[in-house]
Amino acid sequence: MKKSVGLALASAALGLSAPGHASELTEQEFNVPGFADFLAIDGATVWTTNDGRVEQWSIEGKVASTAVPRPCGAMSVAFGSLWVANCKDGNLYRIDVKTAAVQAIIPTGIANPKGETNVVVGAGSIWVPSDGSGKIARVDPDTNTVIASVTVDPGTFFLAFGLDALWAVSSDARSLQKVDPMTNAVAGRVALGAQPGFLAAGEGAVWVQEQGDGTVAKIDPGKLEVSGRTKVGKTLMYGDIDVGGGAVWLRTTEDQTFAVIDPQSMEILARAGKPAGSGALRYTPSGIWTTAHDQQTLSWWTGSAKSGD
Repeated sequence: MKKSVGLALASAALGLSAPGHASELTEQEFNVPGFADFLAIDGATVWTTNDGRVEQWSIEGKVASTAVPRPCGAMSVAFGSLWVANCKDGNLYRIDVKTAAVQAIIPTGIANPKGETNVVVGAGSIWVPSDGSGKIARVDPDTNTVIASVTVDPGTFFLAFGLDALWAVSSDARSLQKVDPMTNAVAGRVALGAQPGFLAAGEGAVWVQEQGDGTVAKIDPGKLEVSGRTKVGKTLMYGDIDVGGGAVWLRTTEDQTFAVIDPQSMEILARAGKPAGSGALRYTPSGIWTTAHDQQTLSWWTGSAKSGD
């Protein structure tokens, strides 16, 4: 099923429009039985967590499926593999993206067995929030072993890698921590608002959902201070965030499916789709993938410019 949503976007955002033009954003929706949630981009396809499995999808439909006891949190694709946390057994699955076969199961521990967490890639390693007391495991993809453990604030479940650092959020401590991959140690902290959660690093800053305040915080990576905030809604509970194409992309649970934020002005450029409950989002230069697990759907959003009146 396809739905068209008329909205104005900045020219940088997905390349959908130009000054003086309007654009039409089209949603291609797929039925995905189960609980499709977190996403990872793999070329022209996307992987999603689901009940007892991860699945690979393209705009033509489902491509592959691999059994994982309880896949949880945002995943990453790197070194020819999909890296996904398994909350049931507290380990990390490595899955070949070409064959969908399990290559390794690495005992890392998972800091938040409830599933709100993520696995990220950077500095030649895989990083996993591994212990709720405040630990991040660093995994070597050459040996599939944990080679370092980083001590962080208790309740650190959320990670992003970018701008030459690992960034870690503790909702309990309301902190953003900058981890130096050269020393495997915290190099600085920033105080955050209520219930901070998922984050992204790019477009010149680190962006954090302050879920309890309904805001997105912009953090200067050099000064380690909040340089701005965008009020998006009453709350931002359990959505998702990504960066790319000159914009910040925010999956929301209220008011719309996702919002687009200008990283310079901090203004909301667009609000797309109807509220679809909790789910995930990932940006690509060709379009946006979103999930809505309560509706059992996966969506692919694209657009094209047209002349305005």
